[in-house]
Amino acid sequence: MDWLTIATLLLFGLLFVAAEVIFIPGTTFVGFVGFVLLAVGIWFSYRDLGTPTSHFILGGAAVLTATLVYIGLRPKNLNKFALTEVHNNYVHDARRPDVQPGTAGRTISALRPAGTVLFDNDRREATTRGEFIAAGTPVRVLRIEQNRIVVEQA
Repeated sequence: MDWLTIATLLLFGLLFVAAEVIFIPGTTFVGFVGFVLLAVGIWFSYRDLGTPTSHFILGGAAVLTATLVYIGLRPKNLNKFALTEVHNNYVHDARRPDVQPGTAGRTISALRPAGTVLFDNDRREATTRGEFIAAGTPVRVLRIEQNRIVVEQA
């Protein structure tokens, strides 16, 4: 085997390890393939190029692989891929309604038969009993059915 094949195996091995550590961390398959390519390239170098050259190749591959792992696993680089924001938003649950039957509101969107209604600066999804109501129409709450607010035109 010639030196070009060995260099290609080593290059692709390092590329696969770099892809595993930097771009797609956690898949392990890509990293495993990279380490196998590196091992095969080093084994062929010992077989075909001689011991002194192969020691140099082994040391270089070890240093480059360790550098890639170090760069990829630094906290600064991991934070680029990690979810670090905390969202404290919530969704109104109609099963525990603060909109009571009889409450008046105004439609923001057309109810066909579902849409958005504004109750005292509070946007809620609401439905009708089947009729269509145009946007901007005053409505009132008829009842709360499980997780739905049912309205009618006021």
